[in-house]
Amino acid sequence: MSKPIDYDAPRRPAVDVEDDSLEELKARNSAPQSATVDLDEADAAENFELPGADLSGEELTVAVVPMQTDEFRCTRCYLVHHRSQLAAQPDGRQVCRECS
Repeated sequence: MSKPIDYDAPRRPAVDVEDDSLEELKARNSAPQSATVDLDEADAAENFELPGADLSGEELTVAVVPMQTDEFRCTRCYLVHHRSQLAAQPDGRQVCRECS
């Protein structure tokens, strides 16, 4: 029987400056850098909306599709489901499998 693996544990112990040799530090420093560009925090923050922001000037456009013939509306959660999700109810109400 094998020992269970803790995937949340760090894969390598914490690096101590005293343990690393000068050659290891130079090799790590000369490693190729990634091609990603560091973003300025102020520039990145401009694209985020804060909760409770005034959205009165915004207009949302959503295409509403009518309920199809092979769909039903659950009488408990009020979501539209496919007929394959219909659970049999003795009282005749249309209830989805998740709510039954």
